[in-house]
Amino acid sequence: MSIRLLPSNLVNQIAAGEVVERPASAVKELVENAIDAGASRIDVVMAEGGQALIAVTDDGCGMTADEISLALERHATSKLPDDDLAHIRHMGFRGEALPSIGSVARLRLTSRPKGADAAWTVLVEGGAKGEPEPAAHPPGTRVEVRDLFFATPARLKFLKHPRTEMIHAREVLERLAMAHPRLSFSLADETRSILKLPACGGDDETARLERLIAVLGRDFGPASLEVVADREGIRLSGRIGLPTFNKATSAAQYLFVNGRPVRDRLLAGAVRAAYQDVLAHDRHAVVSLFLDLPPDAVDVNVHPAKAEVRFRDQGMVRGLIVGALKHTLAGAGHRAAGPSGNLGALGAFRTPEVHLPAHGGGSSHAWQPPSRPPQGNFDLASTAQAPLGFSDIAPEGRPFVPGPADDPAVSYPLGVARGQVHDTYVIAQTTDGLVIVDQHAAHERLVYERMKDAIAAGGIARQGLLIPEVVEMEETACARLLPRAPELAALGLVLDSFGPGAVVVREVPALLGDCDVQGLVRDLADQLAEWGEALALQDRLAHVCGTMACHSSVRAGRKLNGTEMNALLRQMEATPNSGQCNHGRPTYVELKLADIEKLFGRR
Repeated sequence: MSIRLLPSNLVNQIAAGEVVERPASAVKELVENAIDAGASRIDVVMAEGGQALIAVTDDGCGMTADEISLALERHATSKLPDDDLAHIRHMGFRGEALPSIGSVARLRLTSRPKGADAAWTVLVEGGAKGEPEPAAHPPGTRVEVRDLFFATPARLKFLKHPRTEMIHAREVLERLAMAHPRLSFSLADETRSILKLPACGGDDETARLERLIAVLGRDFGPASLEVVADREGIRLSGRIGLPTFNKATSAAQYLFVNGRPVRDRLLAGAVRAAYQDVLAHDRHAVVSLFLDLPPDAVDVNVHPAKAEVRFRDQGMVRGLIVGALKHTLAGAGHRAAGPSGNLGALGAFRTPEVHLPAHGGGSSHAWQPPSRPPQGNFDLASTAQAPLGFSDIAPEGRPFVPGPADDPAVSYPLGVARGQVHDTYVIAQTTDGLVIVDQHAAHERLVYERMKDAIAAGGIARQGLLIPEVVEMEETACARLLPRAPELAALGLVLDSFGPGAVVVREVPALLGDCDVQGLVRDLADQLAEWGEALALQDRLAHVCGTMACHSSVRAGRKLNGTEMNALLRQMEATPNSGQCNHGRPTYVELKLADIEKLFGRR
């Protein structure tokens, strides 16, 4: 069997398999080209989910006839002027998109530079390129892709329903639009407009927030927090959702590196680690984070699709993200999901259909008093019992300020307790509404924060094993664990080498109790291989702390007196992350007076 060179059209088709996975991939490449061309407006039209037509029109710098012909050659680009892959400053740089798309579709490229008298167009059909011809077109560029994958029919079998392909294309366009709020984007099909995002004005932060709200929904604004952090030339900015504003999947996590949307496991893991204390493991935060760092500190030339990156200092990047997000979440204090959660709660209210009894001559509007007193007693004094000692569970330095329940003039963020419903929910009056508190969820968060403070102040207590545990693993796994032994010891896990393919564990964190040492150490080795950080142990400690806090908290069904209820409210106001329990559920719901008035038709 002799070695030979593959034909150029086959080479382009192979490249297209990496670059153009589906219509949305072609949209991504063409829109990125338009962004690099300095466009201020980008319009995308698709037919039959992109299989029949993808048309991308922009008002960018345009190309001459010679540049159009050259742009359709493989590895031809204007975005590496110095031929330096370490300093990539554009969305594209490989020069593969246009020839790859042209090799599997019928592609027509029409462009006109600003100030030129005429436009030029070139047709590429299944990899066969024609000659440039004069055309009529305004300044800018238009790329039409028809009959996608006609040259590779096997790929057509993998395409989904046109509606599904359109959804993927919309997601791609939304991600690019979030990174470039100053540009205008639109997406349409054969009959209607699907997405329209006009350019945003104002300062950078205002423009970004406006674009994020346009993409993520109106509720995201009041339910999110701004993040800004810098460390050694790396800048992190964006907005993150409150823990109570969460999703069932990670699809609403948008991560950008130097303006490029990416799907990076390191960044996703950092977000998960930052939320681990305030969110259930099966729920996901809503975030939009922008990481800006020197081009030589990140490698975007990992995959032709350019969706993966590699950082020169992964620990620095991860530490910056985790620290900044945790600091921002702690700064939110007792704040929960905000207005969006309240409006959602209001939607559950329904006005009952009441049939009033007739009275005397048949009037149906006379009110009849109930035949017996209403059930339930809101007299706080009648519920008095031995105090729970909320002040004792507050970490040192967080003051306990009792709120007098009989003084309506006192103003606190969470109000003053007025009663307890079903021995589970505390009702508090604020200056402009009322607050309903889940006493178990709220107290669980207070206990958990105290346990975290105790661990931070005194370190993690260790428990020596009567018989040291020998864990056999691959030599590469041992090589990853042993250099991190001092860090693991600080977390309460003491281990040493035990030959070329094993480690011996001598002490474990006391909080873990009778744990699976073998499984823990192996999980740590796997975690280090993936992230470079000892996360598994910390995750288990957090889980144990959360479980202990849950079982040691005041339960639903426990009657509280007025002093205890107000103590709970005051400590919630002074405790970080008290707006949600350890599982990401809200600890309280606030209803403004205006919202209550709407329920009764007063507004």
